[in-house]
Amino acid sequence: MQDRFRFRQLCVVFVVLCMAALIGSSYSARGEGGGPRYFAVVNARIIPGTGTVIANGTVVIAKGLIQAVGANVTAPPEAWVIDGKGLTVYPGLIDAGTDLGLPKEESAESPVTGRGRRRAAPPSGEIAKGPEDRPGTSPWRVAADELKTDDKRIETWRNAGFTTTLAVPHGGIFPGQATVIDLAGDRSGDYVVKAMATLPISFKPVGGFWGFPDSLMGSIAYVRQVFDDSNWYAQAEPIYESNVTKFERLPYDRTERVIARGVRDKEIVLLPANNSAQILRALRLADEWKINAVLYGGQQGYEVAAAIAAKSMPVLVSLKWPAREKDADPDAEQTLRELRFRDRAPSSPAALAKAGVKFAFYSGGLSTPKDIFKNVKKAIDAGLSPDVALRAFTADAADILGLGDRMGSITPGKIADLTVTDGDIFNEKTKVKYVFVDGRWFEIHEEPPAEKSGDHKTEGSPDASGKRLATEAELGR
Repeated sequence: MQDRFRFRQLCVVFVVLCMAALIGSSYSARGEGGGPRYFAVVNARIIPGTGTVIANGTVVIAKGLIQAVGANVTAPPEAWVIDGKGLTVYPGLIDAGTDLGLPKEESAESPVTGRGRRRAAPPSGEIAKGPEDRPGTSPWRVAADELKTDDKRIETWRNAGFTTTLAVPHGGIFPGQATVIDLAGDRSGDYVVKAMATLPISFKPVGGFWGFPDSLMGSIAYVRQVFDDSNWYAQAEPIYESNVTKFERLPYDRTERVIARGVRDKEIVLLPANNSAQILRALRLADEWKINAVLYGGQQGYEVAAAIAAKSMPVLVSLKWPAREKDADPDAEQTLRELRFRDRAPSSPAALAKAGVKFAFYSGGLSTPKDIFKNVKKAIDAGLSPDVALRAFTADAADILGLGDRMGSITPGKIADLTVTDGDIFNEKTKVKYVFVDGRWFEIHEEPPAEKSGDHKTEGSPDASGKRLATEAELGR
């Protein structure tokens, strides 16, 4: 009898353990597990991004959000406390234009023609003969749907202090919708902050030798036609829906449907504009097309900063400063205009700031964060205030992307995206010690990882991605 009773007890214990395991795995799959949800960085210098610098304060993080920040904030008993003595806490950095996490566009091989020049290979599909064929147009694509979280650059950018990027698809005149992502998550959906954040446009001809459009003028004319068609659709659709028996049925065109929705919702449209002529043209086109435009490129803004300011047009400035091609003919002549542009391009951010233009930085194809910071240093040396440079990576970047209400500064209620360093963030000797992405803690190790006597030590060990995991004792506090 006693043995039967013990057997029943063991069965009950076994069932309870199985249920606990199932519940635990369910929480883990939803991103609820894998580490503590409450943190407090104490005794740290805090740069809120907006407002006064806090010389010695505390930041409290709760369930992915900033709960409190200030000099007199007390760490709650459930928080995992990190001693920030000698460290500085910044808002997480935002790269406002990358292809991080996106598949590479495949380019067809081009046959060599006379004098070593290449002619575009004939397209494999149907050749566009006019705007009605919708060449290079896929605005229904959304970067969030194509996100590849195994892109090794994600960890590289995160380890350098970047917590957020605008992932911009490439290929064509309307390549698709760009997505704001945070650089951490258990699955791709966890990365997405705003799926349809901006609609990038390129004026680069896609027809080449074979089809339409084969020139800059043709590309601009085509974009104009797309906006005209979309505006017509936006007006015609409600008229038809109000009386379907009176009017002819509208043909389905998903380009018109998507563009019309974006214009109606005042979605940000990114217009290419790098030199002064392109910038002035983009300002005119934005007025003509009545779109919520943001310029990208902006490297010759030093010549037309006043005109940009007059239109209150934000700018995304590419940090890939103009330079001579590495494989260029050393004997080839260089014009004075080219030389002047290379010399003065890093002064554009300072000129934009002086004129009152809001701008943000993007990496623009730079291969490493080290190159990003090196080129920011050039802008600072050319007259840009470090405080303004920081805003271009944080608060101003968030505002331009329409996300100033949830990121860009260390403010209660905003997403807990933080970068913790051992010095000034623009000093080349400064090291990133910790990064928080959506409240997830990553401890950044130097290569090869080595424990030093002066490091801040807590129990637990990092996983393969560098993320610190709490011990059972810490989770139970």
